[in-house]
Amino acid sequence: MRVATLLSFGLMLLVLAAPGHAQDYPNRPIKIVVGFPAGGGVDTSARVVAQEMSKGLGQSMVIENKPGAAGTLGAAEVARSAHDGYTVMVTPGGHAIFGAMFKSLPFDTVASFDWISNIVTVPFFVVVPGNSEFRSLADIVAKAKAQPGAVTFGSAGPGSTHHLGIELLAGRTGVKFLHIPYRGDAPVITALLAGEVQFALATPTLTLENVKAGKLRAIAVAGNTRAAALPDVPTVEQALGIANYDVSTWFAMAGPAGMPKPVLDRLNAELRKAVAVPEVRARLAGIGGEPAAGTPAEMRERVTRELQIWTRTVDAAGIAKQ
Repeated sequence: MRVATLLSFGLMLLVLAAPGHAQDYPNRPIKIVVGFPAGGGVDTSARVVAQEMSKGLGQSMVIENKPGAAGTLGAAEVARSAHDGYTVMVTPGGHAIFGAMFKSLPFDTVASFDWISNIVTVPFFVVVPGNSEFRSLADIVAKAKAQPGAVTFGSAGPGSTHHLGIELLAGRTGVKFLHIPYRGDAPVITALLAGEVQFALATPTLTLENVKAGKLRAIAVAGNTRAAALPDVPTVEQALGIANYDVSTWFAMAGPAGMPKPVLDRLNAELRKAVAVPEVRARLAGIGGEPAAGTPAEMRERVTRELQIWTRTVDAAGIAKQ
């Protein structure tokens, strides 16, 4: 009886102590894992919000770059971390592809994480060389229908959003394109400029200056709304009449599953406050993004929905899983 009483008392103390720890949060620096090299869009957005969030949290947020395996190394580290809110990550929209493209992972793409909030959404443009024969997306689809597999597109690699976004377009229009993979975003732009491929999906960071210089031409926005940077460019839905075609990337913050709700709520509140700061919004817009914070539930639903879309796309296109 005495042992049972002591055990019950100990459990009660643990239960009572948990809210106290969450209430004191944070009382030491917070690590933000970025599964990509320094200087890229994911890293930049992490550093921008970390600097501002640190002010409200009263503790520094330290960036740790852990590149490798398309970002899965960093995600795996966060998934197995203590769920106390002192290790989080900033990850891109490609995270939703992991479960669709990899045969096995050391984590569940959705359930292994508490999704804190989106930070910024970055649209993709369908771009062609400045001297291309294609004046519209309808021109590309028409030629692909007339000559299946003859129209080439470049991507940042097999299974990238750039790749699957075009495979989704092919499936929705009933055509076949020829995929030419490259090792990253920049080589795709180089290939377009050299005329090695006929079109591609590309982010604003590497696209806008070339479009303004006339070296590339943007013929469609892959998102569901027109982009402020190129307001005259129609969406894919407007160009082809395809409903609900929305391919964009995003940078979001997440932590390991099981964080105390007060900690999750605090991180969400501080991130939303940070994204609302004009200077932060301007810096995020500078990487071609549209700042857009939200709730944990909204972010989790987005990752879940996109995982389902990419899984169907991979299966329909017969893409080999890695």
